[in-house]
Amino acid sequence: MKWSDSRDIGEALCDKFPDLDPKTVRFTDMHQWICELEGFDDDPAKSNEKILEAILLVWLDEFE
Repeated sequence: MKWSDSRDIGEALCDKFPDLDPKTVRFTDMHQWICELEGFDDDPAKSNEKILEAILLVWLDEFE
């Protein structure tokens, strides 16, 4: 997975943290968890707030 795969990343976070409300997650924590996901293979420095917001929206959609 790459940073551009927001749907896949959001779904993976939802699967990994099924009881965690995404609205309570800090971007710094989410960034770390994404980098630790199995199958994630991208430069950690290439993320930005817009990318993290897109991932968070997918995670919120999956959570609800």
